[in-house]
Amino acid sequence: MASDTLVRREARSRYEELQLPTTREEHWRFTDLAGFDPDGFDAGAAGSGARPTSMLELPTAGAAFASEAGIEIVGAPAGITFAPLGDHELLGSLVGADDKLTAQNAALWKHGLLVHVPRGVVLERPLYVRLSSSAPGGALFWRLLVVAEAESRFSLIEEYVSESPDLPAYTNAAVELVVGPAAKLEYVSIQNLSRETWHFASHHARVERDAELDWVAGGFGSKKGKTRIQNDLAGPGATSRVTGAYFADGTQHLDYDTFQEHAAPNTTSDFAFKGALRDSATAVWRGMIRVEPEAQRTNAYQENRNLILSQRAHADSIPGLEILANDVRCTHGATSSPVNRDELFYCMARGLSRGEAERLIVRGFFQDVLDRIELEPVREAVAQALESRIPRG
Repeated sequence: MASDTLVRREARSRYEELQLPTTREEHWRFTDLAGFDPDGFDAGAAGSGARPTSMLELPTAGAAFASEAGIEIVGAPAGITFAPLGDHELLGSLVGADDKLTAQNAALWKHGLLVHVPRGVVLERPLYVRLSSSAPGGALFWRLLVVAEAESRFSLIEEYVSESPDLPAYTNAAVELVVGPAAKLEYVSIQNLSRETWHFASHHARVERDAELDWVAGGFGSKKGKTRIQNDLAGPGATSRVTGAYFADGTQHLDYDTFQEHAAPNTTSDFAFKGALRDSATAVWRGMIRVEPEAQRTNAYQENRNLILSQRAHADSIPGLEILANDVRCTHGATSSPVNRDELFYCMARGLSRGEAERLIVRGFFQDVLDRIELEPVREAVAQALESRIPRG
């Protein structure tokens, strides 16, 4: 495709011109990419194509399995497009080639998926996508485009996994979600890559008039990187809800950069992210709510809470508001706190081990976030992933 080739050439040229971000840049101030070379991984590496163990067990309407070897589609409901991604008019409309990493994705992605649900179609079971990294020293570039036409309703679950827990690799993902008028999309993205994988992802959604986006993000794996999450409330009455849960231990570093863009009146966004950290793990969350002048009667909320389970763990939270309208309701909150010693003593005084007590406290800390997850198998998988990170001793 000539147009596709031209886009790739331009993205490659831009990639070569741009430098990797450094800690001198505000959005990268707490994420140091020293030791990371995006050209040091083999984009042509051949993985095994095996399907690693999933966190999730659930009946699906259709499934796609992607790896370095390609993409395999296993069933899809009649009347929808659930197929390998090619050239498309909406491709790159939300995630372009604005920095070195997105430019590299635009230039080099090979395997992607198009999910297009026509007007008025309602799917009772979720669609499932598993992206697996299985090539040691390999680079995997992934692209997902989801188009929910007007009045459609469906769920899509995306899971990132590695074939082995110590696989050294690099993954770079770009996800574009287009939610049409009065449609509802529930999008779940779970990242459980190996502890030796650099992971970068840009997720960007546009929500049109009276549409609803219910977004769940889970972060449990990877070595270091950054995940961007942006919601554009583009039509009057648009609603987005983003629920995030993450757990980092060892020397993991998780970075979430979120943006809620209110561009139309009577829009609502509700963002809640919670994380737990232990050992020497670190995390950073930067959240921005922007309300454009025409977005009167906006209702926006964002919060980030962190539970610190060891003295060496550390979390940075940077909430922000940019309000250009005068009839709005925008609030935010951010906290980082250690385990409450009284709660820990209370549990252990009643016969629980320290590990059991901490698991109970972690479950309580995350419970309100877990309650926001509508799909029960996803809710239980996230809860189990959180609790399993606490040693039983």
